[in-house]
Amino acid sequence: MKRLSWALALLICLLGTTVIAEDMAIQEHQHKPAPTFDRKTALDTSQSAIGNQLNEYHFFTSLGEKKKLSDYRGKPLVISLIYTSCFHICPTTTKHLDKVMGKAQSVLGEDSFNVVTIGFDSANDTADAMRIFAKQQSVNEDNWDFLATDKETIIQLSKQLGFQFFPSPNGFDHLVQTTLLDKHGVVNRQVYGIQFQTPHLVEPLKQLVFGEKADQSLFQQITDKVRLFCTVYDPYSDSYKFDYSIFVGLFIGLTIGGLMIILFIREWRYSKAERNK
Repeated sequence: MKRLSWALALLICLLGTTVIAEDMAIQEHQHKPAPTFDRKTALDTSQSAIGNQLNEYHFFTSLGEKKKLSDYRGKPLVISLIYTSCFHICPTTTKHLDKVMGKAQSVLGEDSFNVVTIGFDSANDTADAMRIFAKQQSVNEDNWDFLATDKETIIQLSKQLGFQFFPSPNGFDHLVQTTLLDKHGVVNRQVYGIQFQTPHLVEPLKQLVFGEKADQSLFQQITDKVRLFCTVYDPYSDSYKFDYSIFVGLFIGLTIGGLMIILFIREWRYSKAERNK
């Protein structure tokens, strides 16, 4: 009987110790500060993503159609991450991106690149929510999709894009980041700001669009090189245009240089002939 009493007392002691330990663990977890947004850390993380080859990811468009990230391969891809319950920053960023992409299309071609806007608040950014958001921002471009996906996809995709976001009383704290991928799905450039300057995104996009392609003919390669150097930014109108005066000036310079070389050779031959007489 005495042994039973001792065993019962020991069991009660062990149970009490376990309950206390669990209670302390819960209290420690409750008092552990939640991760907060730090701009410098976010920028470092974002920049470290340059060069990342993105994995395959699955989405739903604003019309409920299934899409894979690989569906956008073969052309440069611009990625913007937003959350639809945002009332100012995300809508303003999207409208500005629409203006910049319109300027890019006017000189690079309407079908030369793709754009996707992805909702990172997966619990609320459904396909319907993304459709409403796109309509509110008056975005209706053939090469621009608004995509919804699940939480796990957002977590993995955000890591590869170097995009950090944290819940806050006002929604989410995050870096305003636009990411440019090359045609192979590799992170090529990060652009920051709600209303960034047009060349910050269009210049690297221009390099990717007019870059040399393996299946191009020599004529196409030369044509793209001319378009690359002759597509210039006008800061006064905040737009791009073809300025062939650069190419014409180069042609004139080469022609004059060639004529001078010919004249020099002729003069040298004439002088040599005179000395040999």
